[in-house]
Amino acid sequence: MPVTAKLSQRFYEKLGEDIANELVEWLNAVDVTYRADLRELNELNFGRFDAKLEQRLAELRAELRVQGAELRHGMADLRAELLRWAFLFWVTTLGALYTFTR
Repeated sequence: MPVTAKLSQRFYEKLGEDIANELVEWLNAVDVTYRADLRELNELNFGRFDAKLEQRLAELRAELRVQGAELRHGMADLRAELLRWAFLFWVTTLGALYTFTR
């Protein structure tokens, strides 16, 4: 929302109507220019922020994929280890049962 500059009546009396109006127009033009510059700067900064955020999200996704693969590999190793122990347990149990039932 633009802000319109106003000058006091004393300015109008000292400078005259034409010069005071010209000063008001110039101040308003400066205000519009600075607002446009600020808007452009904000858009540039947001663009850089957005690009950096996308980059960090991509890095995070890649890291999560790597960690997920490592987790799956670790779980597969654990499953294999548990199957070995289960097999050893059952072989030992069956051997003991066979020995005691003879």
